[in-house]
Amino acid sequence: MSENIDVVVIGGGYAGVMAANRLTQRDGVTVTLVNPRPDFVHRIRLHQMVAGKDPAVVGYREVLAEGVRLVVDAAVRIDAAGRCVELAGGGAVGYDYLVYAVGSGSADPGVPGAAEFAYPIATFEEAERLRPALEAAPATAPVVVVGAGPTGIETAAELAEQGRAVTLVCGGVLGPYLHARGRRSVARRLGKLGVTVLEGPDARVAEVARDAVRLAGGRELPSAVTIWTAGFGVPDLAVRSGLRTDALGRLLTDETLTSLDDDRILAAGDSAAPSGLPLRMSCQAAIPLGARAADTVLSRIGDEQPATLNQVFAGQCISLGRGAGIFQFAHKNDTALWFHVAGTPGAKLKEIVCKGVVKHLAEEAHKPGGYGLHKVSGGGVREEVLRNGLAGQVEREMIKV
Repeated sequence: MSENIDVVVIGGGYAGVMAANRLTQRDGVTVTLVNPRPDFVHRIRLHQMVAGKDPAVVGYREVLAEGVRLVVDAAVRIDAAGRCVELAGGGAVGYDYLVYAVGSGSADPGVPGAAEFAYPIATFEEAERLRPALEAAPATAPVVVVGAGPTGIETAAELAEQGRAVTLVCGGVLGPYLHARGRRSVARRLGKLGVTVLEGPDARVAEVARDAVRLAGGRELPSAVTIWTAGFGVPDLAVRSGLRTDALGRLLTDETLTSLDDDRILAAGDSAAPSGLPLRMSCQAAIPLGARAADTVLSRIGDEQPATLNQVFAGQCISLGRGAGIFQFAHKNDTALWFHVAGTPGAKLKEIVCKGVVKHLAEEAHKPGGYGLHKVSGGGVREEVLRNGLAGQVEREMIKV
C-alpha cells in the first residue's frame, strides 16, 4: 500500500508500548501512543515504590521507539464510525487502525468502608497516595494488607522487611496460583518476616473502618493503614464507546485480537478478552499480546491473513522483600508445576524478570520486529478449550477467583 497508514495505540503500559514499537517496523505507518502519563509506569515495581525502594517509572524515551508520537492525554471515547479517538483535553486523533491497550486498575471492593478507608495499589497514582499515608503512620503501627495474590504478598513482605507489623488477610488461600510446595515456601518466608497470615472463609473482609478491619468470622484487626490489593477492574472506555465487552469490561475479540465489532480495532493486554477467554493479567501476557496485536495490524495492512493467538506461560515470580523471592514454574497452559526456586535465587530471578521486561521493550524500540516470544509454540490447551466451547465456563471460574 502506498498511502500512509495511521495507527493509534491507547495505553502506554506493557502491551501498548510493545505494540507501538513493533508497528514502526513498516514504512508508511505513523504510530501515535495516547497515554495520560508522561512516563512509563513499571507496574510490577509499585510495591517497591510504596516502600520507598524504587521509583517504578521509566522515561518513555528509554522504552519507546523514536518514530512513535506520544500524546499525553486521556482517551474519553472511541468513535468507531468516524475512526477517531476523542481526548479529555479536547480534540481528537484519527486512525486507520486502533490498538486498545488501556490496561487494568483497582475494582470497587464492594465492602463497606473499603472505598473510603482502604488504599488500593493497582496504579501509580494509587501508590502515590498510599506512600505518604505509610510515612505518616508510626513505625510500630499495625498495617493490614488485603489480598493473597502476588501484589498482596509482595506488599506485605516489603513492608514487614522494614519492620512494620503487617497482617495479610487472604480471604481464601495464600497465593492461589502457587503449587502447594510453593505456597508453603512463601508462608515460611512471610513467617520469618513477622507477617501474620490469615486464611480461610473467616478471613474474608466484612467491613473496613478508619482504624480497623472487621472479618467475616467476627474478628476485628487494628489497622492504622489498610492496603487493598484484592480484585481488579478495567477502564470503561470500550463500554462507553459502544463496543462489545465481557462482564468486566474487557474488549471482546477473536483469536487474532480483532474486535468483534470492528476489524480496524485490536485489543491487547489486561483489557482484552479474546474469544471471551482472557489470559491471566500480567506483564508476562501483556507484552506478547501487544506484539500479536501489532502483527495483526501489519498483516491486514499487507493484505495477509493474520496469525491467531498462541500464548504460553513460564510461571509466576513473586518478591518477598529484597532478600528473597519465589519463581513458581508452570506448564505452558499456566498451571503451576511442583518445581519452584525460592530464597535468594528466587529474589535474583525476580529481579532479572523486572529488568528483562524493560529490556524487551527497549530492544523492540531499537529493532522493531525483533521480539518473538509470542510465537513460541504451546497453545494447544487453549485451542482445545475453545473447540469444546468452554470459554464462558472458564471465564466464570476466573471471576470467582
